[in-house]
Amino acid sequence: MQVILLERIERLGKIGDEVKVRNGFARNFLIPQGKALLANDRNRARFEAERDAIEARNAEARAKAEAEASKLEGAVFTLIRQAGDTGQLYGSVTARDVADAAEAAGHSVPRSGVRLDKPIKAIGMYDVSIRLHAEVAVTIQANVARSADEAERQAKGEDIVASLQAANQELAQEQAGELAEAAAERAEAGGEDEE
Repeated sequence: MQVILLERIERLGKIGDEVKVRNGFARNFLIPQGKALLANDRNRARFEAERDAIEARNAEARAKAEAEASKLEGAVFTLIRQAGDTGQLYGSVTARDVADAAEAAGHSVPRSGVRLDKPIKAIGMYDVSIRLHAEVAVTIQANVARSADEAERQAKGEDIVASLQAANQELAQEQAGELAEAAAERAEAGGEDEE
């Protein structure tokens, strides 16, 4: 199906481009969302008559998105989640969680604009891309930790997962030493009983 784009669509085209898309994509997304018009003579004439207004509306939306992007640039959002000793989360952090954290901090971030390739499933610092407009994207950081203290240590550059693993290994070695001592004492006590 041929459509006329009313706004820039990533990997598709810019305002005014006539592109061929799948019927379902046009009928279910582009046309109902007001992002495109069906390409026919009447809509071509309508687009040309309204082109200046459409481009002005797009420029205004882009300016608003750029203003929000300047506030968001370099922001770090802390997300406190439960996790095991290895740093694996008992769930995951999704785009919705990042958008909610940004909104709680007073930023206007649409959930659909948060770009995560896959959900976050371990504690750590993650770069997250946010698309506020078709032409405006910004990168923020998501600090996923088990507590505010861990989040603070992570923000300073400490690798919490490595610290947890080192502490677990130290504890395991300590317990192994105690078990070896207890076994040696039992063996010694068992040898005294036989005499």
